[in-house]
Amino acid sequence: MGLGAPRWRSPSTISIAWLMRVVARPIATRHPASTPAIDPLPSLGYLSWTDGEVLATEESVVVFVSALLAAAGAGAQVLGRTDCGQSSRSKYVLISPCRDEAEYMRETLNSVVNQSIQPCKWIIVDDGSTYSTPEILAEFRTKHNWLEVVTRSNRGRRSVGPGVIEAFYAGYDTINPEDYDYICKLDLDLRLPPGYFEILMDRMEANHRIATCSGKAYVEEDGRLVNERHGDDMSLGMTKLYRVSCFKAIGGFVREVMWDGIDCHRCRMNSWIACSWNEPELRFVHLRPMGSSQQSIYVGRMRHGSGQYFMGTGFLFMAASAISRMNQKPYVLGSLAMLWGWMKSALARKPRYEDPAFRVFLRRYQRRVLLLGKQRALEELHS
Repeated sequence: MGLGAPRWRSPSTISIAWLMRVVARPIATRHPASTPAIDPLPSLGYLSWTDGEVLATEESVVVFVSALLAAAGAGAQVLGRTDCGQSSRSKYVLISPCRDEAEYMRETLNSVVNQSIQPCKWIIVDDGSTYSTPEILAEFRTKHNWLEVVTRSNRGRRSVGPGVIEAFYAGYDTINPEDYDYICKLDLDLRLPPGYFEILMDRMEANHRIATCSGKAYVEEDGRLVNERHGDDMSLGMTKLYRVSCFKAIGGFVREVMWDGIDCHRCRMNSWIACSWNEPELRFVHLRPMGSSQQSIYVGRMRHGSGQYFMGTGFLFMAASAISRMNQKPYVLGSLAMLWGWMKSALARKPRYEDPAFRVFLRRYQRRVLLLGKQRALEELHS
């Protein structure tokens, strides 16, 4: 069952708990004085809201929503709006590289359509897809005028790292970034909660030091959701929301495997914050596990290790990172593959990211993390 949709018991019932979460909470946040006192069932976390949910008939749901909107007043903002006016501070654009994503993309497409604030524009870059991906894109394009498709020629294979960023820039080059406040590189193998982008933008508006942010990724295993365990000091590469001014200031994404780590450290070099939050309303499902590969998950883990070497990560930090993931599938072997990827690149004396100042900053930060712990190191850095 998708996290962003109500759980239907029959064709005539819908979850009141879900409605309270996606309708009452945004209105209460924006119009606290005019919103009636409604218990939003706080005990129901986003990942477990079906426990003890209250069901109602479709007729009572209509009454409930109508009363709620009336109480919120004329200024109430409802689900599915697109804030793209000149005075809006929530103008965002999505850019999604994709290649043969038919297995997962409908869930992502529907997740974005169901956002409490829809994007002003969504550029999907079809990077040489075959099979049914182009047909699915055409179907959604006819329904939503803010969705555009950029088609690239077929290179004959899926390409991670540089290939993904090249596809991203094929979409980026079609827009004027100054037309938007925020930009997000979004993968098409995700299931997002309905208030995802609105919550992130609200937090960035509340703290202008935040340059980039995201929620946390979970994967489905044996009918339950498991945290992919990303650091709080990173915005996740599969859904990386940026303040446009900060994105331009760091020079955008580098066209290398560790593009989604280098950018966050560049933000910290500029005294900005890169972060992610593990909170119920910001948890999303990653339908393709992190670090997997079209070849195998071990190849993906080795690629991560070699990318860390390229970025400038020291051996001690890499070893500590690998050890911390030994209890994550694939147990032990996944960590060894990461470490071997780093060591193999070091033994081959492969080139590293050509920015000595960046590598000095990175090593200093990683040493402080090893000495103090990540939370204290970040507090020290941001003070």
